[in-house]
Amino acid sequence: MSFMTAPTETSAADTGSTETKPLDLSDYKELPVLSIQTVSQESNVMDFITKPVAAHVAEQIATWTPGYVMPPAPYYETCKISLTDPDQNLLLADAEAEVKVRGNWTTNYPKKPLRLKFTEKQNLLGMHDGAAFRNWLLLAAYKDASLLRDRTALSIAREILGADGLYASDAQFAEVFVNQEYWGVYLLAEQQQVNPERIAITEVQPEDTGTNIGYLMEFDGYYYNEDPLHQFHVEYADNAPLTPFDGEGGNEKTMSCLPKNSSDPKRDVGITIKSQINTQEQHDFIASYLNHVYEIMYAAAYENKAMVFNDAFTEISEDTSISPQEAVEQAVDVQSLADMYIISELTCDADLYWSSFYMDVDFGEGGSKKLRFEAPWDFDSAMGNKMRCEDGTGFYAANLIPDVDCGPDYKGNYETINPWLAVLMYEDWYQDVIRETWKKAYESGVFRKAHDMILQETKDYQNAFARNYEKWDNIRNNADFYQELSRSARKCKDQEQAAEYLADWLEKRTAFLNDYWGSN
Repeated sequence: MSFMTAPTETSAADTGSTETKPLDLSDYKELPVLSIQTVSQESNVMDFITKPVAAHVAEQIATWTPGYVMPPAPYYETCKISLTDPDQNLLLADAEAEVKVRGNWTTNYPKKPLRLKFTEKQNLLGMHDGAAFRNWLLLAAYKDASLLRDRTALSIAREILGADGLYASDAQFAEVFVNQEYWGVYLLAEQQQVNPERIAITEVQPEDTGTNIGYLMEFDGYYYNEDPLHQFHVEYADNAPLTPFDGEGGNEKTMSCLPKNSSDPKRDVGITIKSQINTQEQHDFIASYLNHVYEIMYAAAYENKAMVFNDAFTEISEDTSISPQEAVEQAVDVQSLADMYIISELTCDADLYWSSFYMDVDFGEGGSKKLRFEAPWDFDSAMGNKMRCEDGTGFYAANLIPDVDCGPDYKGNYETINPWLAVLMYEDWYQDVIRETWKKAYESGVFRKAHDMILQETKDYQNAFARNYEKWDNIRNNADFYQELSRSARKCKDQEQAAEYLADWLEKRTAFLNDYWGSN
């Protein structure tokens, strides 16, 4: 059945019937309603949204779970999608789309994140200044009791990165129905993709074989799951040690980001090429390029050398006619790195050393040929939800980072570091860029607006949030992720308490960072 005027629901009085009645939207006044209706009417059609788990996640679970039955990997289901606003005005009717579960460990939760792939480009809720795209996402925020961490972080990121012409996803809440069944509050967000209106680099065409294209990449511990053409390894200047940025000069500590040998418990991290490439030449070129860019950054910061590319961007050599700072600025969009440092330092995301850290470079016509950092992502474990800067204090993003399995007792298997965020941190000129960027954002009220938004949206959407937790009851029944939560997050008994903790955490975090970066 299609939704031509409004979503519908199966009559509770006759559970054996497939007849539907118009859904009474009078209770859905706070948020837009997005309805997903499968074309198939098979009795097991809902499996597409309830059973899939990412293959690499299921494989890991099977290693420690006797008798584990391997679930299906995520797959697309043909659907029709409709959208109404809180006033019940129909914004989108029966738009054809493919829908599937997406994500990594979040696919193992009952409420799973989804990808929407429309047949024709659509704008949803006026997001991204009304631009139309085929690809959109629905983020579940299953382990974030506030439901507001991704929303808050992306809101801040859009202001900071947007001021510098960089991309961060737009995002708005919606209540979702699937085949007339209420499915909860989701955050409608954008796909991380190459697009003139999103990550604006030269998009490769099927016939392109040269290296003069755009490349979107992710610093990614899951890189080994990709096909060989879309993954590679960076050596990080032979895994040279870095001084962690702790605000106190590193306290004579150093850290390498890669395992030193086979007995090192540290897990390997590589690079996933997220954009399309067609040839081994393109793969080898971007792998060599990224290795060399890091070598340029490391040489400037730790050896006081200016290393530069040749005209083909295939080799580097020392250039004594320019400063190390100038050498870095020729290879890296330093402002974008400073922006991403601020977002990462502010949010304290537990996965920062492992995944969802994006960068890109454009070798197409008019491209800058500089490594650029943008598209921040994945904040459901951030901002105090895990035991990372739980009281809002301490340096994190370029400091020692405990492995993702570290719980509230702060005992993990190892510590590591994000090399891209750490390598330049002790350069005075780079700190000046961070300080100027921070002051601009702070004085414009970016962080205060985000704090107030948390409290206001908790009030405005309280009924919608209540319906979500009536459906999933995962604040009280949180065994799937309880061990991941910080002590403070564990104490939250409802969405309102969780939002108050988040707002308080953000206020303390902002004050701590402003004491350092807001000073002269």
